[in-house]
Amino acid sequence: MLNDQTGKIWIDGTLVDWADAKVHVLTHTLHYGSGVFEGERAYRGVIFKMDEHHRRFHTSAQMVGFEIPYSIDTLNKAADDILRINKLTEAYVRPIAWHGAESLSVACYHNSVHVAIAAWKWESYFTNGDDNAPGIRLMWSDWIRPAPNMGPVHAKACGQYITGTLGKNKAEKNGYNDILMLDYRGYIAECSGANIFMVKDGVLMTPIPDCFLNGITRLTVIDLAKSLGIPMIEKYIIPDELMQADEVFITGSAAEVQPVAEIGVQKYLTGPITEKIRQAYKKLVNGESYV
Repeated sequence: MLNDQTGKIWIDGTLVDWADAKVHVLTHTLHYGSGVFEGERAYRGVIFKMDEHHRRFHTSAQMVGFEIPYSIDTLNKAADDILRINKLTEAYVRPIAWHGAESLSVACYHNSVHVAIAAWKWESYFTNGDDNAPGIRLMWSDWIRPAPNMGPVHAKACGQYITGTLGKNKAEKNGYNDILMLDYRGYIAECSGANIFMVKDGVLMTPIPDCFLNGITRLTVIDLAKSLGIPMIEKYIIPDELMQADEVFITGSAAEVQPVAEIGVQKYLTGPITEKIRQAYKKLVNGESYV
């Protein structure tokens, strides 16, 4: 469990013992979700696309209305230091920025901004997410992704993950691994914290991210597909199209490239394109040639 971890966490430029990394109970972000975060993975001691993650960290904060008080170079060094000090090579890395406890008004622009970076060993996001598993099981969510004018939908903001949390809680209680959400128009959107891809007749397809996060792993997979000569389309996808797919997989920094075996009652096999993308991604993140 995370509260049993040892080592150091970087908080506002200081290395703090894991057990002593605490915030006040009246911290604004705890009450209103007014923070932003990142999810990163390190392979062989190197954080994959660290610059991109920390640039998005800054961009997310700006979308939510505040500034990260540390440069990208400072964040990069802090993340590298945390891996080195905690002697981690294969790890999950979590930067987070939040507003302090100076005021519990709904407005928070007068509150202080704090930043922390933690890292720990997290081999698989899904309990059966190993190479030999047939794939994960998704259930349809009760919740939808909102329209772009209903919130900062392109920011990785803390408060926006409540529907994902509610949905994934229900999914796991019912024997599934995650949820699949529609958007406000009824198109396929994403899972609780991962993007989705489908394959039909040899063509790789993924939803247009106009109302949800355009994931870094999603963009990486699109680039991989182009490099591997796999036909690739970004399009609006209706549920019936997904039900007729030959292959389905999800992507995310935590989830990596994970095949889907079931969505509701529909079953899928891990096909050749999914496996090709999956293996290429593994090689890429480990600094190996994949073509």
